[in-house]
Amino acid sequence: MKRLISADTSEILGFTPAELKQSIRASEGRVVLSENITVLIPQVTDITNAEIARAFGADLILLNFLDVDHPYIHGLDETGDPVRRLRELVGRPVGINLEPVDTAAAMHEERQDVAPGRRALRESIVRAGELGADFLCLTGNPGSGVSNAQITETVRLCRELFDGLVIAGKMHGAGAAESVVDRQAVEDHLAAGADIILVPAVGTVPGFTLDELVDIVRTVHARGGLVMTTIGTSQETSDPATIRRIAHDNKIAGADIQHIGDAGPGGLADPMNIYTLSETIRGRRHTISRMARSTRR
Repeated sequence: MKRLISADTSEILGFTPAELKQSIRASEGRVVLSENITVLIPQVTDITNAEIARAFGADLILLNFLDVDHPYIHGLDETGDPVRRLRELVGRPVGINLEPVDTAAAMHEERQDVAPGRRALRESIVRAGELGADFLCLTGNPGSGVSNAQITETVRLCRELFDGLVIAGKMHGAGAAESVVDRQAVEDHLAAGADIILVPAVGTVPGFTLDELVDIVRTVHARGGLVMTTIGTSQETSDPATIRRIAHDNKIAGADIQHIGDAGPGGLADPMNIYTLSETIRGRRHTISRMARSTRR
């Protein structure tokens, strides 16, 4: 089995969940995940955001705002099987965001409604598996009222209902009146069966320091898990120097995957910032390899 950053599409799309996790681990902190909004008109209107992200170096694609009850991806040709079709086009593992909404959570801001097909409910988890998702990301969009406690409960449910990888954690507050990063929550997510712990990238939320991230990374790695740091605060639209600093600092801390969010035009980060993130954490050689390698290999 090859590391993800060196593997061909024919190998990647044949990975079992355990092999995908190991291929990420073997890539030694050089994996890029791009999050895309599926319900907006893409930056280039006749192709998908995912195809753009892959072309600029993304190794993993995460679909945001996909309603699993009514799955539609802008820019995709008509198909009754959109996630598998997208996976075929980009030649990369594709995941889906599901939101573990806590209806009892105290809120810092006005609560936003989340459709049942976007919530991390039993039926939605099963449906995401039926659609062909390689992984699920249990996190919250702004104002959704997702809590760490509800994420932990949903990880347990995913382990019962879903065969792929499970990512768990918060990029930002998601409106809930609680700490974004909670060491106990990290422990709880791991104990419930999360494969990958999601935390904000250092430099994206106030007060989360490099030392705190290093401590979390060491804890997660000791338990056999992986860590994904996230740029989910609209800083994916910042200047390249900001992206480079975030990428460099979080690689120093030991992140296995670096996520870049979807706040740019059409629900995609500036493609050049995806490129900048990739170039910073793995250099031009691997970046060019990911950009140029044919999906027909």
